[in-house]
Amino acid sequence: MSFRIERAATTHVDAICAIERAAVQMFRQHPVWPFYAALSIPPEQLEEAIQRGLVWMALDDESNEPVGFVWLDTEHGGDVIGIAEIDVLPDYTRRGIGAALLEHACYWARAAGYRRVDLGTLADVSWNAPFYAKHGFTVVNKHNPAFAYARDRDRENGFPDALRVFMSRKLSPSAANEWTVWPAPAKLNLFLRIIGQREDGYHELQTVFRLLDWGDEIRLRVREDGEIHRLTDVPGIPAENDVLVRAATLLRAHADVRAGVDIEIEKRIPIGGGLGGGGSDAATVLVALNELWKCDASVDELAELGRELDADAPLFVRGRSAWATGAGERLKSISLPKRWYAVLDTHEHVSATDLFQASELTRNAAPATISSFASGETLENAFEPVVRARHPRVAAALDWLGGHGHARLSGSGGCVFLETGTIEQAETIVRRCPATFTAWVVEGVGLSPLHRALSRHGAAG
Repeated sequence: MSFRIERAATTHVDAICAIERAAVQMFRQHPVWPFYAALSIPPEQLEEAIQRGLVWMALDDESNEPVGFVWLDTEHGGDVIGIAEIDVLPDYTRRGIGAALLEHACYWARAAGYRRVDLGTLADVSWNAPFYAKHGFTVVNKHNPAFAYARDRDRENGFPDALRVFMSRKLSPSAANEWTVWPAPAKLNLFLRIIGQREDGYHELQTVFRLLDWGDEIRLRVREDGEIHRLTDVPGIPAENDVLVRAATLLRAHADVRAGVDIEIEKRIPIGGGLGGGGSDAATVLVALNELWKCDASVDELAELGRELDADAPLFVRGRSAWATGAGERLKSISLPKRWYAVLDTHEHVSATDLFQASELTRNAAPATISSFASGETLENAFEPVVRARHPRVAAALDWLGGHGHARLSGSGGCVFLETGTIEQAETIVRRCPATFTAWVVEGVGLSPLHRALSRHGAAG
């Protein structure tokens, strides 16, 4: 048989769970069976990992049916990533599928700047520790504090420590002419108030930007011929007008470098959703190419370049959740509590230009304070009344989500969200979401995933 490996989609959740349940049957005669039989993949966690791009499927080329998968997890932190699960249907073993999935995951991890892959497995099963040993993994001391979280999780699940062995594989840095992977995270506006209009035509805003641990993925490969190519088709956006190409062109001129780049993007942030996709994509190209091209531009320089491309770009260049004023370019880092968000994509493109030009938009609100925001007094979005009146679909999403708490509009787009104190609360809401919308669970973060990636790549360079 022949097979191919693709990023998993949320529609694959049931198939992945079925593969795991079938694969675990192979352990029926092993002492670990009672523990494996009692556990199964939590579908909600799997779906969140898929939405973050951490799961890949092996698909039979003839039937197009999933026959195996690999799932990475980032719980380790820093420059270490883990194999959360890798399984192949029993009828498809010994065909190189597991090896291909493992190598694919390690290749992506290396391109993303990770320097080590860890996993927990069984030492006495041929398709466990001996299999990983053939692919560069070595047994490590499981009493190392780096594995404490995994051993704690085993204990919580009743898994006997004596049966577990931990293994690691070191990854070399990507070469200069190889693909590298960079996140372009989304953001939420936790409130948005317009307090005036400036002489230059821009509106005077106040908002809190919350960075998310989820977004687009941008892949870059340095070229020596100085050419800049976008290799991913983006419907309706010619390459020369794409913010990705414009960002690379702008940085190259600013830094006076002769290098070029190939650019690919996996677009997850909805266009026109108010989640900052364009600004984030621009910022990621600027920050990543500043590292890859060795431009040595400062953060202030990159933020100023970003502002020429998109009003939100300086936020993503600086990489911290922030209290923002001016046209959104004056940023003050803000410490926010750990929160999760149920985010709904209404599949409605909302034009920011139209909203800013709306005659009914309130442009003279009283200035808010950080304390009024922290107390929950200031949580409104100035665009919401306009969007509700002009976009009934978004209004319906706000009404439905409002049945679970304080639903809010993000930015000047069509996505809505609700803040929760636990991931379980957000998961419960997302499970109940009407099929007419798309919903997902995201975690709010203080430090951007882009800057965590920059740290990994920089340390490797």
